[in-house]
Amino acid sequence: METLRDVLDAAAAGVFPPPDGRTTVLPQPSSRDAGVLSFTAHAVVFTDEDPGWVARTLRALDCDPLAAPVHPRFLAALMDRTGRQAETVDALLVGSPLPGGPPLALREILDRGHPRVRYARERRDDVRVWTAEGGVLVVGRGVAGRAEVSVEVAPDAGLRGLGRQLVTAARHLVTEPLWAQVTPGNARSLRAFLAAGYRPVGAEALLLAPGG
Repeated sequence: METLRDVLDAAAAGVFPPPDGRTTVLPQPSSRDAGVLSFTAHAVVFTDEDPGWVARTLRALDCDPLAAPVHPRFLAALMDRTGRQAETVDALLVGSPLPGGPPLALREILDRGHPRVRYARERRDDVRVWTAEGGVLVVGRGVAGRAEVSVEVAPDAGLRGLGRQLVTAARHLVTEPLWAQVTPGNARSLRAFLAAGYRPVGAEALLLAPGG
């Protein structure tokens, strides 16, 4: 049986679900992670809820069927059904690993009580955090065990291109595809990831468990 990780690994390699307008329902990869992935003309809903309920709810929406899985009304219905909360619909990008050490001086934070470490550990496993002057880089295992990256950059450092340098450095710290979720309205962050060679593959809405 195909798993969500199978879908993600294929997308990282440039192989996407068929653009047939369908929605695939797959089991959650863990109790923590549920949500929706939207590719070109194909969506994947990963939830332990009844696939029949998903199909009926999508059919009942008065909207473009291709957009239905990430439509606010469907996400609201899914949140009501599961008791979970969604933050936003993010652009989903992926970057390939790069050889050699990162071309940026980084200092790893080993303090597990650091605020950024605590926040990241609520959403990811095997979290590692590095700092550079004016920024923070986080790498951990998120949805379906994929490697994920996020950054935090001071406003003045962002103007110096530190965001791009950090997300480029992250590709030197992994040996597998590295995923990023970026709020589409955060144009500066999106430009940084694109300039660092990350490829947009779709959109993603994660549903957080109560207390997550």
